[in-house]
Amino acid sequence: MAKYTVNQSAVSQLLADVKGEKIAIPELQRPFVWDSVKVRDLMDSLYKGYPVGYLITWQSVGANLKDGQVASHQQILIDGQQRVTALRAAVAGLPVVNKRYQSVRIQIAFNPITEQFATVTPVIKKNPQWIPDISEYFNSVSPLSFARKYLTINPDVNELVFEANLGRLGAIKNSQIGIIALADDLDVETVSEIFIRINSKGVPLSSADFAMSKIATYGDRGRSIRKLIDYFCHLAAAPHAFSDIQDNDTDFSATKYLDAIKWLKDNSEDLYTPAYSDIIRVAGLVGFSRGKASSIVSELSGRDPETRKVDDKRIPVAYDTLERSLIEIVRKYNFENFIMTIKATGFISARMVNSKNALNFAYALYLRLRADSDLTDGERKRIVKRWFVMSMLTSRHSGSFESTWEQDIRRIGEQGAANYLKQIEESELSDAFWAVTLPAALDTTSTVSPFFQTFLAAQVTTGARGFLSKGVTVAAMHQQSGDIHHIVPKDYLAKNGYPDRGDYNQVANFALTETAINIAISNRPPAEYMAIVHEQIETGDLRLGEITSQAVLSVNLGENAVPTDIGEISAGNYREFLAKRRRLMAAIIRNYYSSL
Repeated sequence: MAKYTVNQSAVSQLLADVKGEKIAIPELQRPFVWDSVKVRDLMDSLYKGYPVGYLITWQSVGANLKDGQVASHQQILIDGQQRVTALRAAVAGLPVVNKRYQSVRIQIAFNPITEQFATVTPVIKKNPQWIPDISEYFNSVSPLSFARKYLTINPDVNELVFEANLGRLGAIKNSQIGIIALADDLDVETVSEIFIRINSKGVPLSSADFAMSKIATYGDRGRSIRKLIDYFCHLAAAPHAFSDIQDNDTDFSATKYLDAIKWLKDNSEDLYTPAYSDIIRVAGLVGFSRGKASSIVSELSGRDPETRKVDDKRIPVAYDTLERSLIEIVRKYNFENFIMTIKATGFISARMVNSKNALNFAYALYLRLRADSDLTDGERKRIVKRWFVMSMLTSRHSGSFESTWEQDIRRIGEQGAANYLKQIEESELSDAFWAVTLPAALDTTSTVSPFFQTFLAAQVTTGARGFLSKGVTVAAMHQQSGDIHHIVPKDYLAKNGYPDRGDYNQVANFALTETAINIAISNRPPAEYMAIVHEQIETGDLRLGEITSQAVLSVNLGENAVPTDIGEISAGNYREFLAKRRRLMAAIIRNYYSSL
């Protein structure tokens, strides 16, 4: 059975269908990413009769139109949005939204004698041989009068050439563009697979993309909800853009949603800067207990998850649920308190978190637990902190995480978050994990490894000082500057039997330390630089850091999981040192987790 139909549409009809909302362009109010040169090239291709690629649409059930009616067969444009927007700009003369959310015109000029298209410039405007804005010709009441006016100011041009080429320009409105219309009963995964196979660039279209497109079809409300997601994510990364949005998107500024996110203009936190796909996932978990973005599309389409049948009455309920969830997600108190909760685990910078999904689920869990009146604030935070760190240590939110998410949310609902978390801990964080699995996982050269970063987070929470530092903490070095130091210097190892990066760049050979201490150690082996430290303790003469007490040194080595016999480490017993330190690091992580 065919999963699509292929039709041809004239440019003029395509633009009319977009204007009448028979074809919805979800991206219409987002910044236009094409530059004017690409718009020019599109017009040149149409003029010369070159193919410009197929548009791909997907039927949307229950989309709201501007007149309040519901379109049962509205098409969502899922590929070709930039091309259609370019046609609206060049042919219809309609403005586009730029990166500052300003409404601007893109004017394409045409020379009917040389048959050249160009982005309009002051020089072109002064040259009477150019039509500075082709939309003026396409939208002229009388093309004949337009032609006469041109010939009046260009008396020396060849009239036959001019008339022929002007006719070819006008024929662009009749140029045929292919439209592949995907069937409305296809699920998101199938549509995505078809899209990838059709798209010559092989660019995947995610379920979150479909969800965003679906949201935008629900009339003015849907467009505003979509903008709420877009603008929240944009402002979380670039707070300075608030004035651009406020001043230039007057429609959105008139809604309640701008007030909900205006606090971001003063926000400088970058630990969690979610993209729209992250917000879609969090909203799915909070509002629908669903882990897949495609499930949100089904919900917003009125599809009953049990019967798989569409019921239009479910659509407004689903949008209400989505809106409530988003308002909670973007609420200043919720977002900031969640960030503080995560930072309390010692993960104080974005570079320490290599799993955005771990943050996404933790935030969804935080929001759901806020609705549980039986939990105290302290208990809620304890669960969220332990869940987040547990997920970092077990890679719970990698791979086929969406199915795991749905299972976790369901069991949290059935058993309670605390009981279910305890069950996971007993299963996955057993004595064998701490004694065997975790030390083995620390056998890596990756400094972004969640296991190494969890070790650093443990140091942050305990106020550990950097290696051989007296007062500068690991936390301070994360926030300002510090070096990842080779405890056994790599130059020394490379010259003594360990030339491979995989040997000397083991994370068990790394410790965060002050730049000055790192420089002072240079390529000295531990026996040499520790001798300097011990001499410093005896004389008080500061040569390497500021430690002048054996007691302080012992505490420092313990804080950094460095064996007390560090001064005896050489190339000969380097591997034994790595194994010993991995066990010490794992022990620190275990104690840290227990304290959360």
